[in-house]
Amino acid sequence: MARHSHSGGPGGSHRTLRIGEAIRRRLSEILSRGEIHDHNLTSLSITVGEVRVTSDLRIATAFVLPLGGKEADEALLALRRNRNEIRFLIGKVLQIKHTPEIRFELDDTFDRMDATRKMFADERVQRDIQKADDEESDQ
Repeated sequence: MARHSHSGGPGGSHRTLRIGEAIRRRLSEILSRGEIHDHNLTSLSITVGEVRVTSDLRIATAFVLPLGGKEADEALLALRRNRNEIRFLIGKVLQIKHTPEIRFELDDTFDRMDATRKMFADERVQRDIQKADDEESDQ
């Protein structure tokens, strides 16, 4: 059985994906233009990697990471402290009846990619991969 995400299915419905991307773009603009008057936010360069929206469009989770991954906790606190203003600014441009509640989480994509690279570089894993390739070529 397929595991369903909070966005309405294995990959999300077209509508939730479209709204998530619209929120991601607008949130990126807000942060890069310094539209939130909070020194902790304006002093950081924050990347918005992805925004996932629940199927009922009530909650949008933004996955963010400050440049270089430094001061991540401070960035999260500042974003969470300003979430109502951010929601208001996003809602002004979205063409939907209700703007989702915005939640912020750290984007761990790069950490997971690094862990995967390290795992594949491990000599034991390389041996297993080579063994599987050899067995496949023998068939």
